[in-house]
Amino acid sequence: MTIRIKRVYEPLSAQDGYRVLVDRLWPHGLSKETAHINLWLQRIAPTTELRNWYGHELDKWPEFRKRYRQELAQHEELLDLIRDLERHEKVVTLLFAAKDEAHNQANVLVELLGAKSTPKEMK
Repeated sequence: MTIRIKRVYEPLSAQDGYRVLVDRLWPHGLSKETAHINLWLQRIAPTTELRNWYGHELDKWPEFRKRYRQELAQHEELLDLIRDLERHEKVVTLLFAAKDEAHNQANVLVELLGAKSTPKEMK
């Protein structure tokens, strides 16, 4: 069982397995038909306040990770949902829209969910 991460704008792949969107907002310019999303977990995404504060400024990345982990501590049931999916699916792919593939909430989720994950950005 593996958790992967991938930009939602990348083409669908047979290796994606169960596709979970972990963004609060629907990806700009992407239709639901072309996104091929199995589950949209809006509530697991960073709050609007945290997302706006971070603004993808790399110098804020360490603090963003810390604050996002604090938010996730309030939503253990959503992390358990992903863990359950991982137990039932061979591959779960967490999808995100951010252009920065290494500094986004999907990477923090993968870190938090455990070392069994293999995000392509961290290979």
